[in-house]
Amino acid sequence: MLISKKYAHDQQCVLYPGDCFKLIRSIPDESIDLTISSPPYCMGKEYETSTNYEDFISLHEKLIPELFRITKPGGSICWQVGFHVASSVVTPLDYLVYSTFGKCEGLYLRNRIIWTFGHGLHCQKRFSGRHETVLWFTKGKDFDFNLDEVRVPQKYPGKRSYKGSNKGRPSGNPKGKNPGDVWEIPAVNARHSEKTDHPCQFPHAIVQRLILSLTKPGNLVFDPFFGSGTTAAAAIVEDRRFVGSELNKSYYAIAKQRCEKAMSGTLVFRQHDKPIDEPNPATKVAQVPASFREVNKKL
Repeated sequence: MLISKKYAHDQQCVLYPGDCFKLIRSIPDESIDLTISSPPYCMGKEYETSTNYEDFISLHEKLIPELFRITKPGGSICWQVGFHVASSVVTPLDYLVYSTFGKCEGLYLRNRIIWTFGHGLHCQKRFSGRHETVLWFTKGKDFDFNLDEVRVPQKYPGKRSYKGSNKGRPSGNPKGKNPGDVWEIPAVNARHSEKTDHPCQFPHAIVQRLILSLTKPGNLVFDPFFGSGTTAAAAIVEDRRFVGSELNKSYYAIAKQRCEKAMSGTLVFRQHDKPIDEPNPATKVAQVPASFREVNKKL
């Protein structure tokens, strides 16, 4: 598999080093099966030029009609966003995004997925943020949803029906259960196996679950802000084609390297159905220090 810098319908992997709007103009109508992206939040990160959420709205008012145009009938758009925070004032970006997506007639919200994670920055003047959202839209009312591809282990696999014709038989699906719309997936922090130099990298597992459930092998996945290349690498691993863009040269190089690893089968990532690790109580980091007990009598 070769990596191309220019879009063509027969390319397996296109990593465009430039502005997403220039790339989108080269993509024909109704070409994309699935778009997955996490756009800039306008929070003043090193890759952003704005700290104003009005600029976030302006970007989406320009971008969303183009995403709608290039999406196939029955195709999906999955938009992962968090919150704009300024002086402890929180603006939920999914609310802003939904109002803009809603202007596209024929686009339907199927799920508001909550991505929750146990670790992150600790706040002093509000409860620490421990979730973001993924809005899943479909273009049209007819769409594919491959639930069996993303079932997860059941908590009580031995549970049995207590009445009816199936009384006494296992009540769950032998293939596993629906993962639901609340996904507990570790954030990519310092010691995560997927961590790169990108400051706001989102997990392979989120993209993997969306790709497996909403596309088939050979389908085309798009990410207009691919950053460290998570969407691209996940698409390659799952035998999908990919097209996307990134302005930052350093992140582009990281993404290209991750795609090359995905092609060679050496990419390290955490599977979407891997259970959350429970801390071993015998390890030092899981034990309560004596100094904590002196301050907190509940311990």
